Amino acid sequence: MPDNIKYYSAATVLIAILMVAMSIHVIGYSGFNKKQKAWFIATFAAIVFCAGAEYALHCGFYDPKYRVILSFLTVLQFSMAPCIAMLFAGALGLKHQFKIVLGTFGVCVLIGIICVPFGWIFYIGDQGYHRGPYFLVYEITYFASLAYIIGTLYIVGKKFNHRDVGTIIMVLVILAAGIIPMSIWQLHVAYISVGMSACICYVYYNDLVQQDTNSLLVEKQQKISEMQVQITGRLANLIESRDTETGQHVARTSAYVKNLAQDCVADGVYTDIIDDKYIDNLFNLAPLHDVGKIFISDKILRKPARLTPEEYEEIKKHASLGGGVVRQIMNGIAEEDQIEFAVDIATGHHERWDGSGYPNSLKGDDIPLSARIMAIVDVFDALVSKRCYKDPLPIDEAFKIIKEESGSHFDPKLVNVFLAHKEKYQEINESIVDK
Repeated sequence: MPDNIKYYSAATVLIAILMVAMSIHVIGYSGFNKKQKAWFIATFAAIVFCAGAEYALHCGFYDPKYRVILSFLTVLQFSMAPCIAMLFAGALGLKHQFKIVLGTFGVCVLIGIICVPFGWIFYIGDQGYHRGPYFLVYEITYFASLAYIIGTLYIVGKKFNHRDVGTIIMVLVILAAGIIPMSIWQLHVAYISVGMSACICYVYYNDLVQQDTNSLLVEKQQKISEMQVQITGRLANLIESRDTETGQHVARTSAYVKNLAQDCVADGVYTDIIDDKYIDNLFNLAPLHDVGKIFISDKILRKPARLTPEEYEEIKKHASLGGGVVRQIMNGIAEEDQIEFAVDIATGHHERWDGSGYPNSLKGDDIPLSARIMAIVDVFDALVSKRCYKDPLPIDEAFKIIKEESGSHFDPKLVNVFLAHKEKYQEINESIVDK
C-alpha cells in the first residue's frame, strides 16, 4: 500500500474514532437537551461521512466500473460539506438552521447533478478523480462554510461576552490549515482539520456553558442563602419580642458565636470541626436557638418574677419543641446538613457538660459543638442583659460566673477560649445595646 494511502487511511480512521467518541460523550452528557444532542451527533456524523467519501474518492483502490457510484458519492460529499458549519451552528443554539441546512444541501445537490455530466466541477475518468474547469465552485463552498463558522462563533461568542478569543482564532487557523492545502496543492486534509475544529469548538462551548451554569447556580444559592438569613432573623426577632427581649439579643448572640468559633480556630481548639462553612452556619442559624418558645404562653414568657417549678418545666419544653419547628421552617429552603445544624442548636443549647441539662441529659462531647458554643453565649448575654424579672449583672461578674461553671455547665475548652478573648465580647455587648 503506498505511503499516501496509508496516511489517508490512518487519518480517516482517526477522524471516525474521534467523532464516535465525541458522539458518545454528547449522548451521556446531561448538560444538553435532546435537540442539542441531535445537532451535535448530526454534525459529527456528517464529518465522518465526508471524510469517508474523501478517502473513497482519492485514496481507495480505484476501479472504473465504480465511477457512477463514486460520482454520486462525490455529489453528496460536495453537498454535505458546507452543511457541516450549519449543523454545528444548530448545535450551538442558532435558530432556523434546519431550514438553512435543507436549502443549502438541496441547492448543492442540484448544482452537482447539473455539472457532473459535463465534468464542469469534477469528473471521474479511467484513471480516477480529476478536477473540472469550474472546481472553484467547490472551493467557494468550503470558504463559505468557513465564513459561516466565523459568523457563528461571533454570534455565540456575544452570548458569552467573547470569552477566550484565542480559542476561536485557533479554530479558524486549523480550519484554514485544512482548506487551503486542498485548494492550492490538492492535499486532501480538509476533514482532518474540520474534525479537530469540531472537537475544539465542542469542548470550548461546553466549557462556556458550564462556567455560566455554575455562575447561575452560585447566584441562585446566594439568593437562597440571603432568603434563609432573612427568614431566620425575622422569625427570631418575632420570638424574642414575645419574650420581652429585643432583636439586639439575636444580634449579640450571633456575633458572640461567630467570634467564639473564630477564636477557637485561632487558638487551635476544635479545628477538626470548625471551618469557614461551619462558622457561617453557626452565625446564620444561631438566631433560631429559641424558636421553640413559640409554643410557650405569654403568661410565662412575660412573667415579671421568677418562675414556679411547674412554669419552669413548661418553658423547658421549648428546647425539645425547637428542633421540630426548625425542620418545618427550613424544609425546602435549606440543605439537610444545615437543617441538622439548626436542630442541634435549637434542641441542645440547654444541655450541660456534666449531663444535668435538658431535654436529653446529654453529657460532654455527646452534646453537639454548635449547641455547646450557643450555651455559653446565650447564658452570658442573659446575665449582662436586663430582663423582665432581673437587672443586668456587671460584665466582670458575668465572666466570673462563666468561669465558675466551666466543667459543670460549659465545655472547659470553650470557656478557656471565651475568657482568653473576653474583651471582644465586652465590645460586642457595648456596641449592640438594647433599645
